[in-house]
Amino acid sequence: MMENVHLAPETDEDDLYSGFNDYNPAYDTEELENDTGFQQAVRTSHGRRPPVTAKIPSTAVSRPIATGYGSKTSLTSSMGRPMTGTIQDGVARPMTAVRAAGFSKAALRGSAFDPLGQSRGPAPPLEAKNEDSPEEKIRQLEKKVNELVEESCIANSCGDLKLALEKAKDAGRKERVLVRQREQVTTPENINLDLTYSVLFNLASQYSANEMYAEALNTYQVIVKNKMFSNAGRLKVNMGNIYLKQRNYSKAIKFYRMALDQIPSVHKEMRIKIMQNIGITFIKTGQYSDAINSFEHIMSMAPNLKAGFNLILSCFAIGDREKMKKAFQKLIAVPLEIDEDDKYISPSDDPHTNLLIEAIKNDHLRQMERERKAMAEKYIMTAAKLIAPVIESSFAVGYNWCVEAVKASQYVELANDLEINKAITYLRQKDFNQAVDTLKMFEKKDSRVKSAAATNLSFLYYLENEFAQASSYADLAVNSDRYNPSALTNKGNTVFANGDYEKAAEFYKEALRNDSSCTEALYNIGLTYKKLNRLDEALDSFLKLHAILRNSAQVLCQIANVYELMEDPNQAIEWLMQLISVVPTDSQALSKLGELYDSEGDKSQAFQYYYESYRYFPSNIEVIEWLGAYYIDTQFCEKAIQYFERASLIQPTQVKWQLMVASCFRRSGNYQKALDTYKEIHRKFPENVECLRFLVRLCTDIGLKEVQEYATKLKRLEKMKEMREQRIKSGRDSGGGSRSKREGSAGSDASYVDPLGPQIERPKTAAKKRVDEDDFADEELGDDLLPE
Repeated sequence: MMENVHLAPETDEDDLYSGFNDYNPAYDTEELENDTGFQQAVRTSHGRRPPVTAKIPSTAVSRPIATGYGSKTSLTSSMGRPMTGTIQDGVARPMTAVRAAGFSKAALRGSAFDPLGQSRGPAPPLEAKNEDSPEEKIRQLEKKVNELVEESCIANSCGDLKLALEKAKDAGRKERVLVRQREQVTTPENINLDLTYSVLFNLASQYSANEMYAEALNTYQVIVKNKMFSNAGRLKVNMGNIYLKQRNYSKAIKFYRMALDQIPSVHKEMRIKIMQNIGITFIKTGQYSDAINSFEHIMSMAPNLKAGFNLILSCFAIGDREKMKKAFQKLIAVPLEIDEDDKYISPSDDPHTNLLIEAIKNDHLRQMERERKAMAEKYIMTAAKLIAPVIESSFAVGYNWCVEAVKASQYVELANDLEINKAITYLRQKDFNQAVDTLKMFEKKDSRVKSAAATNLSFLYYLENEFAQASSYADLAVNSDRYNPSALTNKGNTVFANGDYEKAAEFYKEALRNDSSCTEALYNIGLTYKKLNRLDEALDSFLKLHAILRNSAQVLCQIANVYELMEDPNQAIEWLMQLISVVPTDSQALSKLGELYDSEGDKSQAFQYYYESYRYFPSNIEVIEWLGAYYIDTQFCEKAIQYFERASLIQPTQVKWQLMVASCFRRSGNYQKALDTYKEIHRKFPENVECLRFLVRLCTDIGLKEVQEYATKLKRLEKMKEMREQRIKSGRDSGGGSRSKREGSAGSDASYVDPLGPQIERPKTAAKKRVDEDDFADEELGDDLLPE
């Protein structure tokens, strides 16, 4: 035994990596093809597997051996049990263990291996659909009805209500045909109730959308009365809505209550909405106590902003001060359910976090949060302005109570806005001192509030023409918030008032850079360019403003005036026509149109617009004078009399109008009326030379005895006139003296000739009264009171 043991020499060191390169050559399969012994073994019977002997004792029986080469040699085990798969007595036993894998007896005979059965050929074709069968027709009709309902809903969402109703009616007709066909083929229990419900509901909705309320109510009744439709009772809410639109408030409340009874208590949101509709209906009927009960229940169960605001309105209607205070406290306690703005501020300089915050800063959720917050602020501000004058003994005390209540709530930042609104309310009540005192309280607040208060203070002082104070507060507003367009506009206004138009334009431009929709700055910069005679830039500014304010009369008037200054009367007329389409009763615009047509030589159109201007404002002397002269030119002196009479009523100290009336009577042949008129003028203005001349002429023509008396007076007045002229002339020659002229006296019109003669002075029309900033725009230079 010890001869096989080999001891390692003591001198050898341990080799840690020994043995890793040794391997058994039997595992070298790469050289098997070149191994002659292995190849010979494969070719001979020595390479076959040895027979498996049975372990069950039995008699020695010979059994064949089945090989892959198809030989059938009967082999027997030492126990005498035949092997599985061998042939006994000429019968081959199937190899069941391998049949699932695709092996069979046929495979041994040379058949192809086909486990998937592909050799059987393609599958037989499907049976053709029988489109004439009743079931298939019903299925196709159901599909068509569903398509029509979908098309109706899509048309309604696109705003095509007429098409939506037509599709809904078509779906209803086809659904009735479908029900009749199904009743003929199957039992009534197989009718598709869901399809019938959807068709009827869509039809009723389309009727209601097209304001065909009677048809909609009838269709809803069909659904509600059918006991086979589950949960159809909630459609009574829709019926109540229709009655509410029809102002049938009693039936609306009835159906709302019926729907409320049929909706289970687990549907809290639906029940709250129905109760809110009931409360609104009570408000419309004037039943404010019932409305208060409904809204108080809502505020105790699920408070919301609309219900709280309606509760305040109802309490205000009945004049209950304590309930108004409690309702206001409930309103400001309604949770907004929005996140704080801090989550939109980046806590670090991580670029990935910054990108994420930028992505969510203006997404739809953020916009919804802003809208909800803006709506809450609107309700609270409106409620405070409504109840402040009535909940306490005075307006100021009531507003202070509201401010303190808001400061103790989640809307702390609204307190400052309420204070500014308090100042604006003082301003509307024309209590300027209180408004100024209230706004001055904000001079030490944060920059945003300080800028808003200083802006309004600047505007107040500007209205009072205290431009120094207005300028100082405008500077304060600009320094507090350089990006406040209202503050920059007011600063520009103060500079404009001092005549520095270039600098004013710079402030207006800066305001527009901060807010391109600041219409006040855009309007004022147009006026500034007009002052600088930069008409093209002024026109460009007003046209931009016209794109924002399409129906602004002032903007249209300024555009027309700029075109007139650019000597383009056709464009001026076109824009004035747009102006009178917006304000058809503006006498100034109508007279301007008459003036432009008169300058173009179109007397008939000029007369039309002058007459319309006179009809709306019969006290414009220029228009009256033009109309009287027009009738004189057209030889209708009788019609001219009424205009000159009105002018004499407006200016009773002007003898010219009364002389025109007397001359019209004389030219029309009514000498007696003319004589009476001249006598009345002589009684009022005894020193009027022209009146005496006409009296002498008329008395001479008629042959009256008073002619000598009037002639004597005329000579005396003419002598006095000559003496006066000599004194004036001598005074001129001596280098002293100044000519005085008394209005309404006999010598007031020394060069007056017969007013009906060719020397009559034409009225200067409305050209003197040019439509520019002096008439329409100076008062608009100030900015609106915009609490920031």
